[in-house]
Amino acid sequence: MGRVPRNDQQPSDAEWKVLHALWKRRKATSRELLEDLSNEGWAYTTLKTMLTRMEEKGFVRSRALGNAAQYEPLIERDETQRSALRSMIERVFEGASGPLLAHLAEEEHLSASDRAELERKLRASETGKKRRGR
Repeated sequence: MGRVPRNDQQPSDAEWKVLHALWKRRKATSRELLEDLSNEGWAYTTLKTMLTRMEEKGFVRSRALGNAAQYEPLIERDETQRSALRSMIERVFEGASGPLLAHLAEEEHLSASDRAELERKLRASETGKKRRGR
């Protein structure tokens, strides 16, 4: 792995579902993915078409495995999520992350453990900036 999608090429909602299934398995055939994504109600041909398009976009690669193809993600989960979040912050919050955090805190009813984790990460980030002299 190791690739990151270009900023102009974010996965679609359906592609995110396939990527999450692949990131969990690391490698999977289309039949295994169809089983993992059975709650989506997709036809086998729909999933195969989607995998072909994802391969064209550079999100996954396939290799022959007998009569089937085995797929694996070519893009990293953390970087792909980071890139998608940056894009969303630019589009929805005009590039400012403060309003996003305020929205999460006010509207999404963070659990106490989620709130504590967020506060811990914010403190760690601030401490790191102070050490680097920013």
